[in-house]
Amino acid sequence: MNILTPAHRWIVFLPAAYILLYFTFSNSTIFWYMYTFTTLIFMAIAFVQSKIEDDVQTWEYLVFGIGYGTLTYGIIAAGFKLFSLFTDQTALSVADFLRDYGPNTIWHYLLLMFVVAPGEELFWRGFVQQKLKTYMSPFLAVISASLLFGLSLSFSGFWLGVLAACFSGLIWGLLYEWKRSMPLIIIAHITMTILLFLILPLTS
Repeated sequence: MNILTPAHRWIVFLPAAYILLYFTFSNSTIFWYMYTFTTLIFMAIAFVQSKIEDDVQTWEYLVFGIGYGTLTYGIIAAGFKLFSLFTDQTALSVADFLRDYGPNTIWHYLLLMFVVAPGEELFWRGFVQQKLKTYMSPFLAVISASLLFGLSLSFSGFWLGVLAACFSGLIWGLLYEWKRSMPLIIIAHITMTILLFLILPLTS
């Protein structure tokens, strides 16, 4: 007897994703190997289980992607500065996260830009968010997918990162519903990543 109908079987991918993420963050020494593996699985699920949309021209997804990626970085940086006014633990928590899981080789940065960013967007926005629209309004689906995306970082113990992921997921989710372009939000994610880890890293 099938508990879930074919239309609802996609739901099993969510606990499976969190189980993979739990093991990914459980050992920082193999984190980059595991996160690459996990993200590639996310990409495969998204390609097989959902329709990936791209309804804008190249110039448009580049302009909007870079613009909204910069906006996302600005919100995260402003939040970091705001939290830093109240406690020194903000900078320490960022430093701890970067020590354990941050990129420190050229391969890590390449993986962030060409595997992690596309994989996360394909899975959380292209797959999960679109499936949630079966049960709720597009706006509620964006909020729900953003919260689920944020919780994917909870296994790292970096709660500021969870909050940042929720806000960035909200921006990119709304952007995807508006522009219907996966390349656009991938460019936004890559832009934010470059600013956050290479050009203007967060410092107190």
